Amino acid sequence: MDTRTIELDTTHGQMPLYEARPVSDTRGAVIVVQEAFGVNSYIEDVARRFADAGYHAVAPHLFHRSGGGTAPYDDFAKVIPLYEHLDDDGILVDIDATREHLHAAGWGDSAVGTVGFCFGGRVTFLVALRRRLGAAVGFYGGGIVTQRFPQFPPLADEVSKLQTPWLGLFGDRDQSIPVEDVEQLRDALTSAPVTTEIVRYPEAGHGFHCDQRDAFDETAAKDGWNRTLAWFETHMAATT
Repeated sequence: MDTRTIELDTTHGQMPLYEARPVSDTRGAVIVVQEAFGVNSYIEDVARRFADAGYHAVAPHLFHRSGGGTAPYDDFAKVIPLYEHLDDDGILVDIDATREHLHAAGWGDSAVGTVGFCFGGRVTFLVALRRRLGAAVGFYGGGIVTQRFPQFPPLADEVSKLQTPWLGLFGDRDQSIPVEDVEQLRDALTSAPVTTEIVRYPEAGHGFHCDQRDAFDETAAKDGWNRTLAWFETHMAATT
C-alpha cells in the first residue's frame, strides 16, 4: 500500500490528513475519525487495515485548530486543550474538505464510508445526520444521548434527519456511556429514515477496539471489525 500525510486546505486553515491506499483494486473510500487522543499510531494503523481490506482510507487531523498533535492515553488532562476552537460546525468543515479530497480521487459520496472511535464515534453520527454518505459506523461514541462537552450537543433527538445508514457498537462495561443511554438511542433509532443498528458487547468496556489500550477486548474488537466491513459492503456503492 501507499501511505502519506498531506495538507488539505479548509476554510479554517490547513489540516493534515493521513492517507493509506491499496496498490491494487479499490472498492471504496473510508474516512477514519480519530479518538479524543488525535490521529496517533493506532488511528494510522486502522487506516492501513482498511487499505489492506481494499479501501482508500484517510484520517483527518481534527485538532489542527489548536496546533494539532496527540495526547497519551494515560493523561486525559492533555486532551482538553486539543479541543480548543473545535465544534460541530468545524468538524463538518473538516469532513467536507476530506470528502472533496476523495471526490478528486474519483469517489462519489455513495462510495464513501466513515468509521470513528470514542469522540469519533459521535462524529460519525453527526456526519450521518448532516451528510449523505454510503455508510457510517461508530465505535463507543459518547455524547450522542447525554452531552459531555459544552460545544458538542446531544444528537439523539435528531434521528429523523439521518441521511446515512449508521451502525453503533458499544460495550456494556463502558463507564462513560451507560447502557441506559445505548438503549435510549436504540429506541430513538426506530424512527430513523435509513437503516440503523445497535450492537452491545456485554464484556467490553470503552476503547475495546484499540489494541494500545488496557480496555482492548480481542473478541469484541474482531466482531466489531467484521461487522464494520460487512456494513460497508452492504451499504456503500461499489462504483465511483
